[in-house]
Amino acid sequence: MAAFGTVFTNEMILSRFENNSWSQPAVVATDSISLHPGAHVLHYASTCFEGMKAFRHADDSVHIFRMDKNVARLQQSSELLALPQIDAAMLSSMITEIVRRYAADVPMPPGSMYIRPTHIGTEASIGKAAAPSLSSLLYVLLSPVGDYFAGGAKALRLLLEDNARCASHMGMVKSGGNYASALQPIMKARAAVQADQVLFCPNGDVQETGAANFLLIDGNEIITKALDSSFLHGITRDSILTLARDRGMTVSERELTVDELLERAVKPGAEAALSGTAAVLTPVGTLIHAGKEYQVGGGIAGTTTASLRQALNDIQWGRAADTHGWLTKVS
Repeated sequence: MAAFGTVFTNEMILSRFENNSWSQPAVVATDSISLHPGAHVLHYASTCFEGMKAFRHADDSVHIFRMDKNVARLQQSSELLALPQIDAAMLSSMITEIVRRYAADVPMPPGSMYIRPTHIGTEASIGKAAAPSLSSLLYVLLSPVGDYFAGGAKALRLLLEDNARCASHMGMVKSGGNYASALQPIMKARAAVQADQVLFCPNGDVQETGAANFLLIDGNEIITKALDSSFLHGITRDSILTLARDRGMTVSERELTVDELLERAVKPGAEAALSGTAAVLTPVGTLIHAGKEYQVGGGIAGTTTASLRQALNDIQWGRAADTHGWLTKVS
């Protein structure tokens, strides 16, 4: 089976911002983009994107999960990167149009159609290191995907590192540069201690990993960092916390220090997890800090993590009521 995110539909949809206006969105071949080598994005990283999924239900209908939140976040990222303003209605229409066009390619659960709206600065100018791109390209790419963990979700090993994933004012921007800046620490952690991911904890403040939000589950309480500009405001994170509140769990969005995390994570029954679009909710079994390993819940996947993951999947797959209005039907 092809690796997650490496298969694409033959077409995508795009719109260009030039002369202070957006072009009529057009469906084009996926490999049809051409960029000037002086394009702003290639030199000054004026790029942001989103990740969301469309799911096929048992009645063969197709539904996009929390599209409005992803569209709003791409608008926010674009604004924070000084890219041209995105019209939410236009982008929503682009997403639904291209997903509807390729509805037949949406797999049955646990597969889905991964949707990647992307916004890049295209102005050809290498003299604008301190000025925004006045032109841009907005496109929506589709990738049919299977289960992220085809062999079952194993409990991950995380290395706690006393560094930030990215510049503190950029954390809430879903930009490619943030992921690039996390690559070297992740690669070194894999080689040194066989860690799956790095949990970035600048000055002892537990934030996020390179590609997911972090949650600590202690009995009936979920603890996770309160939203600020330093880390990504995950939509899967928000969905899991909402479902936890629905169950009567206590959700504590607050500062979490490394010392408190290590103290509470080793308690009997404690769990930890990573939340994100691709992996949904993934258990964490080991925390590595200062040369010592700490087992979370005996180093295996926890029952609350599995239950919350299943509850979210059931809504996405149409097996449970969508009481929060998270699904947009497209076909």
